[in-house]
Amino acid sequence: MAQVTWIGHGTALLDVDGVRLLTDPLLRDRVAHLRRHAPLPPFETLRGIDAVLLTHLHRDHLDLPSLRRVGRDVSIVVPRGGGRLLLRRGFDAVREIAPGEQIAVGSLGVSATEARHHGGRGVVGARGPALGYLVSGTRRIYHAGDTDLFDGMRTIGATPLDLALVPIWGWASRLGPGHLNPLRAAQALELLKPEIAIPIHWGTYAVGPAARPAPRYVRAPLEPFLVAARELAPSVRVVALEPGQSLEL
Repeated sequence: MAQVTWIGHGTALLDVDGVRLLTDPLLRDRVAHLRRHAPLPPFETLRGIDAVLLTHLHRDHLDLPSLRRVGRDVSIVVPRGGGRLLLRRGFDAVREIAPGEQIAVGSLGVSATEARHHGGRGVVGARGPALGYLVSGTRRIYHAGDTDLFDGMRTIGATPLDLALVPIWGWASRLGPGHLNPLRAAQALELLKPEIAIPIHWGTYAVGPAARPAPRYVRAPLEPFLVAARELAPSVRVVALEPGQSLEL
């Protein structure tokens, strides 16, 4: 059995072969200048997490208050170079990983892949590479993290993927370097060739006061991505979940 729940932004709950993995937990209504425009999940849904997978050290992906909600005793997998940041803040079960390395979490294999994105935590903060993760059990699932296109996606997809979670935007009206926009996300599907794709990193957070309606750009990337995916990767089944929704594989 495998089930994927998109919590919002880069956060997804992967329940595969009885092992529960949570990616990049961002579980707050307000994070610095960002406001959440999607409901937070009931805390009960996040119990029993076996490991947290952090794709990079940016504050909207490594969020210390959210990690405390999950629990200091839960194993955290972090890009190599970021472990000290967590250990100094009382997280004891920390494992570092670099692209090309693999660890075991229960019965699953978790491999770190390349990602084209600056992954450090500011000019004077911790530094480490940005990662994607490939989870292998009875299902093979790829979480791209924050990334732009890179040719290694062909290699990741050379062995069939049951599911790819692919970012299609960010959290502002403009994208900086190292991100997929709707067109490049569809081009990523051409390279990865997964059976199913779920668009992530859209529809959740935006800049500005919480009281105002969500800006148009929060949801705007979805339709262009769906159109481009139908044209460029017609064999891929795209399932556009709303934050909090699940898909059984």
